[in-house]
Amino acid sequence: MNSPHVFDTGNTAFMLVATSLVMLMTPGLAFFYGGLVGRRNVLAIMIQSFVSMGWTSVLWFAFGYSLCFSGGEGGIIGDFKLAFLHGVTPDTVFSTGNIPLFVFVAYQMMFAIITPALITGAFTNRIRFVPYLLFLTVWLIFVYFPFVHMVWGGGLLAKWGVLDYAGGIVVHAIAGMAALASVFFVGKRKVQESGPHSIPLVALGTGLLWFGWYGFNAGSQLKVDGITTLAFLNTDTAASFAAITWLIMAWIFEKKPKFLGLLTGSIAGLATITPAAGYVSLPVAAIIGVISGIVCYGAITLKNKLNWDDALDVWGVHGVGGTLGIILLGVFGSLAVNPAGADGLIYGNSSFFFKQLIAVAGASVYALVFSYIALVVIDKITPVRATEEEENMGLDASLHGEEAYV
Repeated sequence: MNSPHVFDTGNTAFMLVATSLVMLMTPGLAFFYGGLVGRRNVLAIMIQSFVSMGWTSVLWFAFGYSLCFSGGEGGIIGDFKLAFLHGVTPDTVFSTGNIPLFVFVAYQMMFAIITPALITGAFTNRIRFVPYLLFLTVWLIFVYFPFVHMVWGGGLLAKWGVLDYAGGIVVHAIAGMAALASVFFVGKRKVQESGPHSIPLVALGTGLLWFGWYGFNAGSQLKVDGITTLAFLNTDTAASFAAITWLIMAWIFEKKPKFLGLLTGSIAGLATITPAAGYVSLPVAAIIGVISGIVCYGAITLKNKLNWDDALDVWGVHGVGGTLGIILLGVFGSLAVNPAGADGLIYGNSSFFFKQLIAVAGASVYALVFSYIALVVIDKITPVRATEEEENMGLDASLHGEEAYV
């Protein structure tokens, strides 16, 4: 057994704070989504985020952590050796950063909690609660856990040389594509809402997400060094540039500087910088922010033209943002910035660029197809979609017997 004295107390304290910041992102997401829906569906969307905090933690403790980070080197999934954290004690060391393994387990658990919660914005006002819980469970087991293992757990994509600093593939791309699959499966809302019922609530959620994202990205270094500070500042820079870019785009095309556009743009920038945060320079982070603002705004415009009812633009912000970030890392990555990274296309390394491209394309297709099939199967067990009567009443009252505003 390792002595507790070998821990780096500075790194441990930092990672506990980073873990807490990432935890705060899930309530932040609940507020963000809650403000975007109508008054009669606020609680139904918020509970979908909050229940993930409970149920995903149960699965993570039982076998999720083990499947992600135990065994299976170079493979698709791990094993059950660390199920129920068997053999892990408070003195067990995680070698990166010399922190307690418990801290790493908790930090990664927060990522597992928020990733499926991202999907919920796409099918707001239409999905019943039990099918959602079933979907949450199978999606974690068959999509999220394998990609964590393949990218961060020493699995297939890591061995191939794919890089994803804090979750472009692992979090945003696969969640965004699952969201798109759910949109295709459940179809359009029968009851159209007049728009966001509370933009101040969206602003609160954005603030919590932005704040928490420092833990998401800077914490992914798992210790405190120069790259930690780079990832921190890159995160803020990309978010800021994307927010202003989006504001300008909305001003040009919608004739008004929209607050909601500014908020949405910042989240798109945060999603896009996530995979590259610790691998690119600060000027590149600014460029990524601008590109993110333009491309994600364009993706949502396209979605509207195609009449996809992705209610809260999960695909356009997270799916497109995460995918874009992985590809831009393949373009702008620099060993001069981070020796643990890779040189991208602009430094003549086309093979790394194509690996990033193939990996994110493959992950996206798998997440889309699996998610659609999962919903088809779940629908055979219990109807996924709320009835028209439930939609008319609002899901808060019809499914949960509660109201946000009385």
